[in-house]
Amino acid sequence: MTTRLGPATFAWGTRTYVMGILNATPDSFSGDGLLVEDDGVPARAVALAERMVADGADLLDIGGESTRPGHAPVDAASETRRVVPVVAAVRAALPAIPISIDTTKPAVAEAALDAGADLVNDVWGVGEDDGLVRVAARRGVALVVMHNRAEPRYADLVREVVADLRAALDRAVRLGADPDLLIVDPGFGFGKTPEQNLALVRELGALRVLGRPILLGTSRKSTLGHVLDLPVGERLEATLATTALGIAAGADIVRVHDVRPNVRVARISDAIIRGTWRSQPAEGGQT
Repeated sequence: MTTRLGPATFAWGTRTYVMGILNATPDSFSGDGLLVEDDGVPARAVALAERMVADGADLLDIGGESTRPGHAPVDAASETRRVVPVVAAVRAALPAIPISIDTTKPAVAEAALDAGADLVNDVWGVGEDDGLVRVAARRGVALVVMHNRAEPRYADLVREVVADLRAALDRAVRLGADPDLLIVDPGFGFGKTPEQNLALVRELGALRVLGRPILLGTSRKSTLGHVLDLPVGERLEATLATTALGIAAGADIVRVHDVRPNVRVARISDAIIRGTWRSQPAEGGQT
């Protein structure tokens, strides 16, 4: 199964793809937000994007509103002013790299697509608002449908996540979205307790029944800090563990802040899980 995402074709099942995160925000939970009040944001975004691509990123996800608990809401006009210059600058600098726009607002998605984005990442993909689905359907672009809930209340976590995502996929197709351009995300860190987040990674393979590529975003998230009692800046090893275990469970894309180490983990995980590495004799006769 292959999917065309803007300038690139993704052959699902052949290897794991790595999505680099670019936050054009002042209040990102991960402390990596690019936004300050000057004209240098696009240049800094391009420098970071180029470094991520050099480190092995296959696609980039650009967002202009934090999704951390207690974040300050951003209106569509302000979010558009944040992301559009970044999308346009990254597109001009890296024409061969697919760009995702991470937003909940149709107007922002439209503006970002006009500026050069290739797909839409909807963190409320199972919510009642179908505005982003309609944008993706009308524009003929891929849509990441992420699971989320206002409260982490479940009678059967995995079954309900799968059911919610299935209903969202069905709705997207009814509204005209191309089923081959839909990607699912279990929503690690969104509407789940730490224990539920860990269970989702453990049972990630259950999402395969949906027949769509799976995106997993665990990078630096609070559940990892909860388990290890570590601040955001010290969660790399925990992220890498979830990358490896997520790939073993069926992830097709991992969304990360630290691209180089996650690419290395993905490659060795693919070599073990998918058998995508071919042994070559090393110097001294070792392999």
